Amino acid sequence: MLAKILVVDDEPDLELLISQKFRKRIKQKELKFVFVHNGIEALEILENEPDIELIFTDINMPKMDGLTLLTKLSERKNSTIKTVIISAYGDLKTIRKAMNLGAFDFLTKPLDLYDLEITLNKTLKAVQDSKEALQQKKLVEQAHAELLKQQTLRESEKRFRALIENSIDIIMILNPDGKVIYSSPSAQKFLYDFDENNFNISIFNIIHANDRQLIRHTLQKAVKNSSEKQYIKELKIKNDQHNWQIFEAVFTNLTTDSYIEGIVVNCHNITDRKIAEEKLLHDAFHDSLTELPNRALFMDRLSNAFARYQRHSQHQFAVIFIDLDRFKIVNDSLGHLAGDRLIIEVANRLKQDMRDDDSVARMGGDEFAILLEYVKSEESAEYVAQRIQKLLQLPFHINNQEVYTSASIGIALPNKDYKSPTDILRDADTAMYRAKTLGKARQEVFNTSMYADNLAQLKLEIDLRQALQRNELELYYQPIILLETGLICGFEALIRWKHPQRGMISPNEFIPIAEETGLIIPIGWWTLQQACQQTYNWQQQFSLQSLTISVNLSGRQFSQSKLVEQIDEILCCTCLDHHSLRLEITETTIMENEQIVMGILSELKAMNIQLNIDDFGTGYSSLSRLRNFPIDTLKIDRSFVMTMDSESQNLEITKAIISLAANLEIDVIAEGVETVTQLALLRDLNCKYGQGYFFSKPVDSSQATKLIASAKKW
Repeated sequence: MLAKILVVDDEPDLELLISQKFRKRIKQKELKFVFVHNGIEALEILENEPDIELIFTDINMPKMDGLTLLTKLSERKNSTIKTVIISAYGDLKTIRKAMNLGAFDFLTKPLDLYDLEITLNKTLKAVQDSKEALQQKKLVEQAHAELLKQQTLRESEKRFRALIENSIDIIMILNPDGKVIYSSPSAQKFLYDFDENNFNISIFNIIHANDRQLIRHTLQKAVKNSSEKQYIKELKIKNDQHNWQIFEAVFTNLTTDSYIEGIVVNCHNITDRKIAEEKLLHDAFHDSLTELPNRALFMDRLSNAFARYQRHSQHQFAVIFIDLDRFKIVNDSLGHLAGDRLIIEVANRLKQDMRDDDSVARMGGDEFAILLEYVKSEESAEYVAQRIQKLLQLPFHINNQEVYTSASIGIALPNKDYKSPTDILRDADTAMYRAKTLGKARQEVFNTSMYADNLAQLKLEIDLRQALQRNELELYYQPIILLETGLICGFEALIRWKHPQRGMISPNEFIPIAEETGLIIPIGWWTLQQACQQTYNWQQQFSLQSLTISVNLSGRQFSQSKLVEQIDEILCCTCLDHHSLRLEITETTIMENEQIVMGILSELKAMNIQLNIDDFGTGYSSLSRLRNFPIDTLKIDRSFVMTMDSESQNLEITKAIISLAANLEIDVIAEGVETVTQLALLRDLNCKYGQGYFFSKPVDSSQATKLIASAKKW
């Protein structure tokens, strides 16, 4: 059956997003979406297409906003249309107002497409249930109408009683004092300790004490205004299992009817609906995985704390923002279910460690936030952060394995300069990123210099996004020397950025930004294309088919589904022989994504591409572990080579690496060669390759061409 859904939102990309997500069901004519930009257009559609079943609407829109639209929809009688709010305005006050106006559910932006589909299916099911309930209600109303029309006929009474006796609603006839003079079979089955032969029973005997005054007032109104039905939205009636159930009721005065001679009360059980509403409200403000408050509820509590602080500045509080370190490793190595289990365990530890007044929330992914109420000082907040660090560093037992994690933590406290609670959360987040940048497993308290640094980083990111388009990136080449002959045998391609205002920017400054934002992927492909093309040109110019080019492969690139195919395509387009390419991977990349990387490296090795481990000795791997990988060459980190002629310990480390690599038939490149003494030591140790400032700094392509042409021997 085709379900029509109206989407009311002025966001231009939402139509494409929803159409793409549900394209299969749209094509199979299960769903039909109608898209408009504001509440006025929505009301026009509802006039022309009355069979709309579900509405998704934003709150903040031009001409007519979502709350006004909800108000208009609430005025439509007997409507089974369900409305779901989609908005970034996720504060508790707005949600409650939307719920009071009849909203069925709430989704926050940016949309999670999985949650969107679940909510759509759940809401359409509720629409169908409402239609069935409305049909049931119509049957009862038809019974009442039949009674009014056929009052003079005996047969009509029989027909009425047949309908009443088969109704699932509780139907009673009362006298003006509330005494029950008739009750339907459904009432006798449902009500606790109800005796139909007890002629002294009153409606006040079967309802909750808190509702008795309301019933008394409603009866009085029904007696005085016999032409008007009286409605009660909620009252509690105890069932035969001593449980209170929630009903809505309609009082109709038929005391002048000779067949009725009383006030007919029709009570419809809405307990399940009320439970569902409470659950919807709970779900709107709680994380489904951990049951912690979500971002919307956290912001509501933070807003209250901030308002209290503005009234009385001595009511200090603090926001702690937590991001788990190494969470991606758990997900990639043990799977997403294990990752979810870790998130749950972290949430439990945080909850147990906090005071009752404090709020722990999951902000999404592996991020948590804590609102510390009534802290005395910055030192108190730091003490709590240190306690959290120790708590999270204890082992977690996931899938019968010990899993370890730590956290980068940011802390922010309010001051008179803050204008809104969102600013405090933003600054706690900023401090967390500073902690992560400084090495993880630590905490930082926000200060204004971090904000300035963030703006500079943001500006640099914006400039970097344009650098490729503006041809501001350039490759430099550092020669790699075959130590046996002293001749150049290859180059390492190193990227440089010539900024139009700042001049040459160090890779140490912009590569981390490229890694974090994902820009490293297009930059990586550009680097590989340029380097392969330049190497092929050199091979043709100097007849040096053995000349190789080393290019760094980022860990982020391993997430690309067609990594191997793209590398092969670049080599084919540039006509460079596969064996002339050396791909350099850090040992950290291998160890953190072992299973994924192992498969990709095996495919690359099968293509006759050479594979290097970069910066060996600075990570946490070992040669015995790396021997399982198809590695051709190790690059000893420059920190060992540059000081091995002055620090005997580093000389011994270098010697051990070269010896172990030789036993595993792996070649070695020593980085950071700066002196003739270091070169002599490496030759004595039978190191195959050398690289460093002693031979040449990284140079541009024209200078590298001159180095090849000189055929210099070192």
